Order: sequence, then C-alpha cells, then structure tokens
Amino acid sequence: MRMIFNMIIYIFAGIGFAMLAVYSAMSLGLTKTAGIIDVQHDYFKNQANVSSLGASNPPSSTSTSSEVWKQGEEWQTLRSAILKDQNVIRNASAVVGIKPRLLVSILIVEQLRLYHSDREIFKAIFAPLQILGNQSQFSWGVMGVKQDTARQIENNLLDETSPWYLGAKYSHLLDYASTSTESIVDAERFSRLTNEGDRYYSYLYAAILIKEVETQWQKAGFPISDRPDLVATLFNIGFSNSKPNPHPQVGGAEIDIGSSTYSFGGLAGSFYISNELSGEFPG
Repeated sequence: MRMIFNMIIYIFAGIGFAMLAVYSAMSLGLTKTAGIIDVQHDYFKNQANVSSLGASNPPSSTSTSSEVWKQGEEWQTLRSAILKDQNVIRNASAVVGIKPRLLVSILIVEQLRLYHSDREIFKAIFAPLQILGNQSQFSWGVMGVKQDTARQIENNLLDETSPWYLGAKYSHLLDYASTSTESIVDAERFSRLTNEGDRYYSYLYAAILIKEVETQWQKAGFPISDRPDLVATLFNIGFSNSKPNPHPQVGGAEIDIGSSTYSFGGLAGSFYISNELSGEFPG
C-alpha cells in the first residue's frame, strides 16, 4: 500500500511539474514560432503593396502558389472533419458578422499544420476517426488560440478606447458570471476553447479576433476585409504586430506540407480562392 501511495504521489507531482513547465514556457514566450513570424514585422510595414491575392508572399519564404496542400490524405481527412462542424462554424460567423469561409481558411491552416507535424498521431487518430485536432497545451482548441490572445480578445470587447473595439452590440459575447474569480475565469476560458463536445466558443473566439483586426484596419483607413490572406497573416502574428499601413504583405509562420513550404497567410489565401468546400462555405 505504501508503494502504491508513493507512486500516486509521484504521478501527481509529475503532472504538476509538467503543467508548471508549460505555463512558464508560455509566460516567457518560449512557445512562439520562429522564422517568418519574427521577420514579418519589418517588411509588413515597409514593403510595397502587391494587390493581387497570394502574390505578396515575403521574400524570405519559400511559399508556393501550387495546391499541394489538397493533394494528400490529410486534406481528405480534414475536409470530412470540417463538414461535421459546418453548422457551428456558420453560427459563430453569423454572430460576429464575418464570412464563414474566412474562418474556415484559418482553420485549415491550423489543422494541416497539426496533421503534417505529427504523422503518427494523424495515422493513429485523426485519419481513422476523421476528426479535427483539438490543442490543449501551448495553443488551445481547433483554432489554436493562445491563452494571452484569448484574454485580449475578451478585453477588446469591453474597452471602448481600444482600436479593436467592435461596439456595444458585441461587448457581452464572451461575458463570464459576475461572481467568477480570476482562477474560475481562467478555468472556464480553457474549458470553452478545448471543449471536444461543443466547439462553438473555439470558433467564436477566432471569429471575434478576425472581426477585431478587420475593424482596426478599417478605422485606420486601410480596409482588408477583402484580403483573406492578410487577415490570416494578422491572425497568426498577433495583435501586437497588427499595425495598419498602406503596404501590407502576406506572411506568418512557415507551414511545411510535403516538399512545399507555405506562409500561414499564403496557405489560407490559397484555400480561400480554391474551389474546395465552395458549396458549403462560399466566398
């Protein structure tokens, strides 16, 4: 009995240590993706604008205009999985007032990155079950929203002075109970974004982020609502790098699919203008 008791203590201690390590890594920014995201800011401000969709990939990226992303079993699995969620995707998009296809364009990048980065899990779980990957460590849910990003999404809904403020109509979309403590709110936020049985909040947070970024740029006089590749880039590089200017460029994290490398925004744009899922999610 003593041995069993000690084993239980060690197991819980190990779980606690792992959770502390994950939290510390997130707090210190050690989980941020290096590469295109890190160099994006300079040319995002300074490079000349290229108006044609998908033609403004960053010079340091090896992104391709081909549609390699939809040629493998990963896309067939993802396509089937997305169709299972089409109603909740539409509902979340309608509440915020964005096109469902824009939300899906970002979803496919997050999921294809996950499918291709861990082949063993894809083969063992995602492909046989035809399901989406639900993240719960550094990024949360099927849309890969980080904890700090989720907090800022919530704060932007309430801060009338924020450039991302959407207006009173949207201010209560993510309210918590008035009696909730900070720890309860943190736990509920995690539950919202990682709920396997109901992904509404996962899509809603992402849809609000999209709307907030579009609103910021619209207020600044540089509308980007017709540029899904730019919206996806901003979704990926975060609020702190969203600085409206007349010469934006497409970029973001590198996504490796087979022998091809896409930027986050470039891949989202490639899906958006493709014929895939155009009946279910028109542009």
